[in-house]
Amino acid sequence: MKKQIAILGSTGSIGTQALQVIEEHPDLYEVYALTANNKVDLLVEQARKFKPEAVVIANDDKYLQLKEALSDMPVKVYAGADALSQIVEAEPIDIVLTAMVGYAGLRPTMNAIKAGKMIALANKETLVVAGELIKDLASRYHAPILPVDSEHSAIFQCLERENPVAKVILTASGGPFRSYTEEQLRSVRKEQALKHPTWNMGAKITIDSASMMNKGFEVIEARWLFGVRPDQIEVVVHPQSVIHSMVEFADGAVKAQMGVPDMRLPIQYAFSYPARESLSGERLDLVKYGTLTFEAPDMTRFRNLALAYEALHQGGNMPCIINAANEVVVAAFLKDQISFFGMSDLIEKAMSVVPFIQSPTYSDYVETDAEARRVAAEMVINGMNK
Repeated sequence: MKKQIAILGSTGSIGTQALQVIEEHPDLYEVYALTANNKVDLLVEQARKFKPEAVVIANDDKYLQLKEALSDMPVKVYAGADALSQIVEAEPIDIVLTAMVGYAGLRPTMNAIKAGKMIALANKETLVVAGELIKDLASRYHAPILPVDSEHSAIFQCLERENPVAKVILTASGGPFRSYTEEQLRSVRKEQALKHPTWNMGAKITIDSASMMNKGFEVIEARWLFGVRPDQIEVVVHPQSVIHSMVEFADGAVKAQMGVPDMRLPIQYAFSYPARESLSGERLDLVKYGTLTFEAPDMTRFRNLALAYEALHQGGNMPCIINAANEVVVAAFLKDQISFFGMSDLIEKAMSVVPFIQSPTYSDYVETDAEARRVAAEMVINGMNK
């Protein structure tokens, strides 16, 4: 029987590649629901090709446009955040791929977990913001969470059920500014930051990669996915992006998962687990790469990584604070309202201003997110740290 898949964020980078995987295996997978935030035209194109049961546009203002464009098809059309959170509960759905960007993915992921769905997690902010809450819900409702991030998928593939982990090693490409001096980084612009040397991603995650906040979020995510302590999570810069991450065991043995930079591989593995299905595309040729290099990350030049570790050590709602502040400052950087280093300055300031809560509830996370966004936006408006 084909697995029925709901893709939250089908018009983004992960979503479109997930549809490529589904198209390659029509005997194994079928699209039940597609969702997008604003990209109506692409959502319509996807709906016509994959013929889902339902489509959801998060932006209510786009509903009539979407409804009219699909009026000749037997597809249910919905709009709004509530519809997005409710569609994941549909009984036929087997897998929910959470490929939305940012905090918006938290509520629908929680609903999918409560409905007992298998979660293919590409929205790292869900565990960054509310990792402890999500893990508790997943345990209570017996909803498996399989990582889709290439690094966390690599760790997942390296784990051994009978042997506990001594350390997980997350690899980082280093982004476009790996070799930049501190002085050079003071004047970088968005056009430079958006040119990632390895991966083709959306604007927000590409900026996060350039600032290494993306890697910081992956550190927090690894804490909850694999039940390891902060001191058991190491980051290593590996510019070739061939080794996607590693696991060290008690005897010192290290297992690494390797492959070409292709997000379809971790997406498909989450869909097919524990089986491995065929996948078209380039294969890893180690002779072609010749040399694989590694270096320690510079947490002075890339302070966001240090801030993420600090938030993880503090726990509570602190990771929620840095996530919300980061979403605001990245948007500001993309509008040329703030400098590259200014992003870190504002995030650090928000961490000291927004009230800290040691044991937050879901409502605390909602309030924290709103307050951190307000604080960060106010600092951007006031022209701090340009």
